[in-house]
Order: sequence, then C-alpha cells, then structure tokens
Amino acid sequence: MNRESSRETASGRSLNDVPPEDLDEMEEADDASELAPADDAPEIDFDFEEGAVKAGTEIIRRFWTTLPSGPGVYRMFDAKGDVLYVGKAKNLKARVGSYARGQAHSNRIARMISQTAAMEFVTTQTETEALLLEANLIKQLKPRFNVLMRDDKSFPYILVTADSEAPQIVKHRGARRRKGSYYGPFANVWAVNRTVNALQRAFLLRTCTDSYYENRTRPCLLYQIKRCAGPCTAEIPLPEYQALAENAKAFLAGKSNAVKDRMREEMQAASEVMEFERAARFRDRIAALSAIQGVQGVNTQGVEEADVFALDEQAGQFCIEVFFFRNFQNWGNRAYFPKADRSMTADEVLASFIGQFYDDKPAPRLVLVSHPIEDAELLAAALSSRTEYRVDIHQPQRGERKNLVDYAQRNAKEALGRRLADTASQGKLLVALGQSFGLAATPRRIEVYDNSHIMGTNAVGGMIVAGPTGFAKTHYRTFNIKSEELTPGDDYGMMREVLQRRFKRLVKENPRDPSTTDAADAPAGAAAPEAESEIMPAWPDLVLIDGGKGQLDAARTALEEIGVTDVALVGIAKGRDRDAGRETFFVPGRPPFKLPPRDPTLYFVQRLRDEAHRFAIGTHRAKRKREMVKNPLDEIAGIGPTRKRALLHHFGTVKAIQRAAFEDLAKTPGVNAATARAVYDFFHAQA
Repeated sequence: MNRESSRETASGRSLNDVPPEDLDEMEEADDASELAPADDAPEIDFDFEEGAVKAGTEIIRRFWTTLPSGPGVYRMFDAKGDVLYVGKAKNLKARVGSYARGQAHSNRIARMISQTAAMEFVTTQTETEALLLEANLIKQLKPRFNVLMRDDKSFPYILVTADSEAPQIVKHRGARRRKGSYYGPFANVWAVNRTVNALQRAFLLRTCTDSYYENRTRPCLLYQIKRCAGPCTAEIPLPEYQALAENAKAFLAGKSNAVKDRMREEMQAASEVMEFERAARFRDRIAALSAIQGVQGVNTQGVEEADVFALDEQAGQFCIEVFFFRNFQNWGNRAYFPKADRSMTADEVLASFIGQFYDDKPAPRLVLVSHPIEDAELLAAALSSRTEYRVDIHQPQRGERKNLVDYAQRNAKEALGRRLADTASQGKLLVALGQSFGLAATPRRIEVYDNSHIMGTNAVGGMIVAGPTGFAKTHYRTFNIKSEELTPGDDYGMMREVLQRRFKRLVKENPRDPSTTDAADAPAGAAAPEAESEIMPAWPDLVLIDGGKGQLDAARTALEEIGVTDVALVGIAKGRDRDAGRETFFVPGRPPFKLPPRDPTLYFVQRLRDEAHRFAIGTHRAKRKREMVKNPLDEIAGIGPTRKRALLHHFGTVKAIQRAAFEDLAKTPGVNAATARAVYDFFHAQA
C-alpha cells in the first residue's frame, strides 16, 4: 500500500478561481460513507456560528489547493488536536473541495467544519485500500462525527489446534496466534460451550492443555464418561484420533451431511457384523451432531454461511442486529447500538458499521443487509481482499434470505425498544438520586469505590462507573495498593491512596475548564443536552464510597489534598443485612439519613454498591489466584516458557531446581551456561 501523509498548511487558493472541469469533478464525488451533502441539500442558516464555519472553510481551502486527485483517507482535527472525522475518498481533491465550497451543508457538516483547525491525509493506490484504512482508523481514533461501534468485544471461536500430535478442541477469543483451524464467530460463549460439548460426545476430542496431556499416566475422567478418546495414554492410535479431528473440522467447515452419512455407513457396517457396541457409539455420535443442528432458534435450508445485518431506528437512535449462520446453523446473534448523528440516514450508518465490524475479523461468503448500501460493490471488494474467497453483499427481496433479514430486523426493533425503555427508567433514577443527595443537577457520571483484601494481603481497590445508559464497564478501573507505609488492613489508608491516584491523574490529563458547561451547571433535575446525552464525561458528578463516616472523611481529606473540592461525596454504611434497606447515608454538611425502605432510589444505590463490591472482590480473587500459582522462575530474567519447561521436566519441582548445583543446572537440555548461572545466582541470593 502506497501511503503519503501530509499535514502542512499550504498557500491559499480561492475556489472562485477553480476551473469549471474541477468543479464538475467535485460534484461527481461519490462516497456514501462520507458526510458530503447531496446536490439538492437545502441551504441552512448558521447565523449563530457563521464566523466559525467561514474560518473552518478557509482552513480546508488551504489544504485543498495541494491535494492530489487520487484515492485516500483524510482526517479533520480540532484546535486541541482531537480527531473530528475520518473519511475516505476516490478523489481526495474533489471530496475535500466539497467541504470547502461553503454552501449546501447540513447542520452536522457545518458543525464539523466550524471546529476544523487542521487536516491530515494519507494517499492509497486504490479506493478499496482507502476503505479498509478508513475503517481501521475509525475504530482506533473514535472520531466524534463518525458512526462508532460501541461494543468492540471480540467474538468467541472454536479452535482445533494443529501444534501437537493430538489436536485439541477449545474455545478461543482474541488474536489468532496459535496454529490451527478457527471456526466462528459465535455470538456468545454459551453457544461455543454447547457446540464444544456436543463435538466432544461426537468425536471424542480432548480439551485438556498440552502440559496436562503430556504428563498423564492413565486416562482421565472424560475418557471414562466417553467424552474423550484417551490419546494421552494411547487408548486410541494416533492415526485414528487424527481422523476423528479431521471429521470434526469437516463438520465445522460445513460438510455436516457428508460426515453424518459416513457415520451412518459405519454404524450399518458394524451392525451387519454384529459389533453392536461399536454401532451404538456411532449412533450416539450421530445423535450428538443432530443436537447441534436441532436446538437452534432459527436454522436455514439454503443459506450455508452468511452474516445478517438488520437496522432499526427509533427516537434518533440506531440498533443493528447481527445474526451469524454457519453450516446451515444459527450460531447466535448480538445487538449493537452504534453512536451516530441523528441526521445520518440508515444506509450511511449501516455501511459504516459493516466496514468497522469486519476490520479485525474475516467476512463470510455472503452478507445480507436490511438497507441498500450505495458502495456495496466497493465494500464487498474490500472484504474479499482479506479472504481467500469472494464476499457478496446482498439486500434480498424475497425468499428465505428475505425471511432471515426480516427476522433480524424484528429483533433489532425489539432490542432498541427495550433499550429506550431502560434508558428512560435509568434517567428517572438518576434524577431521583440527584434530588435525594441534594445535587445541583442530574448526575451523568457516578463513580463508586470499594476495597478488597484478606488481612491486608493482595489488597486492591475497585472503581465502577454508571451513567444514563447503565453501567459503563469500559470505564471500570482497578488499583493495586502499592504504599508500603500502610498498616495491613488499613481500609482508610487504602481509600486515600486509591482516590489520590485516581484524581491526581484526572487533574493532570483532564483539567477542569471553567469556560465549558458541564452537567453541574445545568438546572436541578434537568437532562443532559440532546447532542451530548450519551457522552460520558471525564469528571464524576457523584462519588459513592462503600463505607461509613470514617471512609467518607478519608475520601474527603484525600481530595482536599489534591485541591478537588467540587465533587459530591456520599458514604454508604451498610445496615445489619446488606439488602435489608437499612443503609445509612453520609453527606458532608448534612446529618446522616436513610431512604424509605421501598424507595426505588435506594434499590438503585444498592445495585451500584453491590456492583462495586462484586468488581473489587473479583479483582482481589484473581490477584490472589495469580499469587498462589506464581512460579519463582517467572522472576528470573531470560527464563521464558521453553526454558522453564525444560528445567521443570529435568528436575521435577522448583525446590529441586533451588537445591541443584550450578553444574547440574548447566547439564539441563536446552539450558546454556549463562541461563544456569542466572538461575543459580537467583536462588542463592534468595537463600
């Protein structure tokens, strides 16, 4: 890919001096995923920001004069250097020129132009490369004026490994670094677990780790209950086991009918020679495979492999429901709620979403959509360039494919309806919470803190965040208690350390700007502005502390030492029973008080506190578990997994390695003299 980057301000050139042929070229610029207006876009009066729009237009014009007439990607930056928008173009000069003409812009584009202070460009060889780069940059930079995916969690896959003599079948999530065959995606882990369990019964593949497999001297329980063929102790010859693995791969790859037909033939052959036990095993395997195909909510008859995207729009919000079909089976679905401007059309939102969706995962051979995509051929070519097969994007009009899209769209409509109802309820709870604690405005960001430890060991602090859309798990944070001056079990000291670390960083990275209007400046009980209602602010409007007056005083002292005095603090002291409604609330400047036992606000606060408690305890347990299985060899520089395995195989235990002489360490296969000296010196120093 040939990319050239430019961000220099060039000398200005008026568009009034542009030759007619260049103006015609601008009018012919076509890019459905961009923000350029249609030719018949109405004139809009921007008196309130006319000067800012003109200033932004002049900046864009200066960059426009030096642009090439080839494909590429452009980025718009505001005065702070934050990315406003990422777009791609078949003709960069024509596309950027459409912004610089200063007319026929929608309100959304005018706002974007008015905030533009600089631009950056990357040229590519083809428009397809530009489309791929655009999707990648949008996911990385999350520009304000683009359509943004708001759930970027990776999908689970099934992996049949190819890095050992006996292939292993496991669920996998994340980067595909391990050698093997990957099948998916599945919408959730439940679907993966169910499928893996059925495949275990059908093909008897192992799920144990390689280290467990290599050290077995007798078959494990899974062999006894007929869930594994027992390759670890040669209960089955390796060629036969590998044949089972190939059958499993064929089934997952879509050749399910052929695999089941072969099993039926072998079952019949075993029956004819009166090997009824062997025939029964094939019968059970066929039943297991049928179970995978039989318990789906929706299956297909003529669509072997496809992803279905259906969009629904209500009250200015979008929901995209994605269904995954593989091997004529429904592998689950997931609802997405992308962030997009209200003025964007459903076609634009869907096209941009699909480009980002497949940025880090391969597309199937068929993608079905509920709305027409103007650049469907270009997007299909871009997706095909990342696979070894052709990808088609199709909006069906009839038949089974249309039924699948309609089914997905019905689910999208229902999911968005539930979300809007939940958001409305959440908004009412936030208003009531602000009134109960005497806040000046409805809180948009609530942070809840809790600590967890056992007699001061493995101490951690947890912070959870909630807002208008519920729990914001991407904003959760954990804090390993680092201070050596704390007395073990000093909860007050731990809370001071957590809050000081949190707010010192907040002051440094996001200092308060008095010129900006935040939720705290709004009237009491007022909702956030419509355009910003779903943007989570950096600073909390309310901080809840899981503890009584002592914890609250420690928190207040910690913030005052930093100079933070304008954040509302509330302490929650538990009653005799955690959920009995006897919580006492401590607010600086007010006497302690309680909320009515059946007050919805009380239940809301309990939910927030319990989530913080769950998160802190879970983090503490994970840390404690890591400490329990920690290997001293991990602390030695230059000792990686291979050398650690070699030492353990040679000596058996860490204690034996610790007692070994240098000469014995040096004789270990795969360990050189320098590594042996490092291991010997480490344990000698420890002693």
